[in-house]
Amino acid sequence: MSPQNSPRVLVSGASGLIGSALVSALQAQGYQVVQLTRGAVKRADQISWDMGTPLAPQSVSGFDAVVHLAGESIVGRWSDAKKRAIRDSRVQGTQNLANALANAEVKPRVFLSGSAIGFYGDRGNEVLREDSVSGQNFLAGVCREWEAAAQPAIAAGIRTAFLRTGVVLSAAGGALAKMLPPFKMGVGGKVGSGQQWMSWISLEDEVGAILHVLKSDGLSGAVNLVSPETATNADFTKVLASVLSRPAIFPVPAFAARLVFGQMADELLLASQRVEPAKLMESGYRFRHSGLRLALEAILES
Repeated sequence: MSPQNSPRVLVSGASGLIGSALVSALQAQGYQVVQLTRGAVKRADQISWDMGTPLAPQSVSGFDAVVHLAGESIVGRWSDAKKRAIRDSRVQGTQNLANALANAEVKPRVFLSGSAIGFYGDRGNEVLREDSVSGQNFLAGVCREWEAAAQPAIAAGIRTAFLRTGVVLSAAGGALAKMLPPFKMGVGGKVGSGQQWMSWISLEDEVGAILHVLKSDGLSGAVNLVSPETATNADFTKVLASVLSRPAIFPVPAFAARLVFGQMADELLLASQRVEPAKLMESGYRFRHSGLRLALEAILES
């Protein structure tokens, strides 16, 4: 495939953990990738954009696909200002991009917009699929507005999918990278009761699933990006400690998590989300890492 005939993909959030891995995978498969980036443009394959401001439709015209992953990090204590940044970066950013794509002279065939399993809220042991109703907490509300903000693209006839991503496992960043130092020192343990469900996905499968949705014309709307095998927090910590050949005997009580992280503890660390990747499985996606132990072994050996 010559560069002139290669599909062109526009990616936001390309410098993040998922975005950087996705860009590498797209390029390896022969796609031309252009990045929406904050700040000054440094290369020809970049377009400068502040998520809080509208985009000129001509700047995003002519792409075959758009993958929108940008958003303020949710890690840290949630002050009012932090919560506003979390919401506005996702809702305003998606709305501005969707409006530009809807009004572009040459519209993309597909728009993949980031979302999260936070959409479902704290649901105990309930099994959650793409048609499950949304939760009632802050993150659930953000996810509802985040997905609704893509409506201009849907109305313009662009196939639009929402990537409801779970806990992405990678030694290079994200939750697992933060867990590794204490667990390697033998001072890791469950958080709270440990009975809350964690729906996870390896970074390799996260990227593979995004590419699968990108190429699957029959997939639109919400798509859960999680492994078929969920685990409770207690089971997750036991498996991680076992893979590292370390004990996991230092639990973090719920009150201590709340003391350090505030509302974030209740909605991220202590919330229970038992999510199934129903659409991925029904559409034939083959997981590289469906089991937790094998996933962690592969991630930590690489």
